[in-house]
Amino acid sequence: MQRLYRSAFRVAAFLLPVFLATINTYAKPKEKIIHSFTGGKHGGNPSGMLLPDAAGNLYGVASSGGASQNGLVFELKPSPNGGWKESVLYNFAGDSDGSLPVSGVTSDPAGNLYGVTAEGGGTGCNTGCGTVYMLKPDGKGHWTEQVLYSFTGGADGAIPSSPLTVDSAGNVYGTTQYGGNTACDPPSGCGVVFELTPDQSGHWTQKVLHAFAGGEDGALPFLNGVIFDGSGNLYGATPNGGSADSGTVFEITPTRNGSWKEKVIYEFAGGSDGAFPAASLVFNGGSLYGTTYAGGNESGNCPNSGCGTVFQLIPGGGHWTKTTIFAFQGTDGIETLATPVFDLAGNLYGTTFEGGSGPCSVCGTAFELTPAAGQWQETVLHYFGSRRVDAGTPEAGVLVDSAGNVFGTTEIGGKAGSGALFEIRP
Repeated sequence: MQRLYRSAFRVAAFLLPVFLATINTYAKPKEKIIHSFTGGKHGGNPSGMLLPDAAGNLYGVASSGGASQNGLVFELKPSPNGGWKESVLYNFAGDSDGSLPVSGVTSDPAGNLYGVTAEGGGTGCNTGCGTVYMLKPDGKGHWTEQVLYSFTGGADGAIPSSPLTVDSAGNVYGTTQYGGNTACDPPSGCGVVFELTPDQSGHWTQKVLHAFAGGEDGALPFLNGVIFDGSGNLYGATPNGGSADSGTVFEITPTRNGSWKEKVIYEFAGGSDGAFPAASLVFNGGSLYGTTYAGGNESGNCPNSGCGTVFQLIPGGGHWTKTTIFAFQGTDGIETLATPVFDLAGNLYGTTFEGGSGPCSVCGTAFELTPAAGQWQETVLHYFGSRRVDAGTPEAGVLVDSAGNVFGTTEIGGKAGSGALFEIRP
């Protein structure tokens, strides 16, 4: 059984018509590094998507560095001179409150920040099985952390690495890579979908909505968070499982008795169909969109497992129809771990972890897909590593502001080689 592993920690049908885009000429580079991490007290190796607030500030996490070298949560504020100033909002201490923060942060209407750490929080899983945390602002520039839940590594799950979703009632949803059903392969569990519910006293209760069973049910969600549709159903993907062990897309529906029922709505076949969806999905125009780490084009500049794809799932008649809207060619990127992001015009943005045609063929790319006459046309916005000092290996998706500026993080690169935040102007 093939497994997907990536990042600083261990992770792990019939074919429908494929509509591929024509690759544009590489756009003139307009990328700049807006912040370089040093790997010391100011953090290193940023992970996950950036979160903006109404004032234009950006929030994120660095998976290493900080006061105790266990990672931190940061804020970047734009300055009048065009620069950005970093503030450390919280330093993780390790065992008690978690370590190795991943997948960025999300927020609620009150301005609280939520995220996960893949380690710490207890004595299980050697270095701890991970936590879910909340950071609460006091309005005076100070933030207080609260551990909402520490995973034990048993039926409740282990090693959360996906972004979280907060509903209108303040409940928090996410996934873990391991734990849950110990009858599956691996015996440490195939991961779970969980919900955290607060009471009036501030205590949080964890509930497993679904424990993946492996096989055709799916397994080992990595950066795969869950998202809601307008009816209260949850959707997500797993990079493993399915009939070809190439990953699945699933739906979890609440029932009248308070439980949740899971249904696999698509199983990837590998090869030209795509393989290993390792990021969260996004809704746009009623369709689901996502990316696969491998599959698609398996020739030319691509490895035997393929360079990865962007796909669309369209609902209708009680089932979902899948189309590959783009397959990477290698020169424009390999291995995307990014959740797709749309702008108001319906253009899709993302990154690839490796590949490209610049001087650094393993540094990755930032790309845009534009719909036109039923097809999608790709523009490579930037080849990372194309300058002497540049960012490299973007793992997460990007943020696009109202002016069309694209912001994102890279795990390495920057002036100190410990990762960077970049901006690409149109």
